[in-house]
Amino acid sequence: MLIPLISYSQKFKSDSSYVRFFSEAPLENIEAVNSKAVSIIDLSNGNFVFSIPVNQFHFDKSLMEEHFNENYLETEKYPKAIFKGSFKPSSLVDGAQTVTASGDFNIHGQTRPVNIEGTLTKSDNQVLVKATFTIKIVEYKIKIPKAVFYNIAEEVEVTVYFEYKEL
Repeated sequence: MLIPLISYSQKFKSDSSYVRFFSEAPLENIEAVNSKAVSIIDLSNGNFVFSIPVNQFHFDKSLMEEHFNENYLETEKYPKAIFKGSFKPSSLVDGAQTVTASGDFNIHGQTRPVNIEGTLTKSDNQVLVKATFTIKIVEYKIKIPKAVFYNIAEEVEVTVYFEYKEL
């Protein structure tokens, strides 16, 4: 006699995203936002991935956006920033909890290990993830011309926010 097992899906795909980067420098602060990132999270094992189309960051100044895509991030050659990793939740109960995702972050063709602390909020069939972390642009071989060195910080703050629906 076979007894069917009921399996509840623990996989969620983002249906809304917000990614922001912020560079605070002596001469000028630079901020850009992107709402085209995608992500999948598996609560059963903690696996987590997000992919950001780099050329979809939008700036207040069009010239900044052009320089960002052509000169710094070279988005035709390196179109995506991708994080792949996992987290260990303290529990899978409904509500908010702090989690740390450990994995690899790839930008500009360079992959570096990172730990990203954030908040995971679970309710019925929805998951929200919000995290803020810092990257050092030199680690990703992003070259900043000396002429604008004081316009761009050596460390950039990245904020990610994803809303997920169950698959």
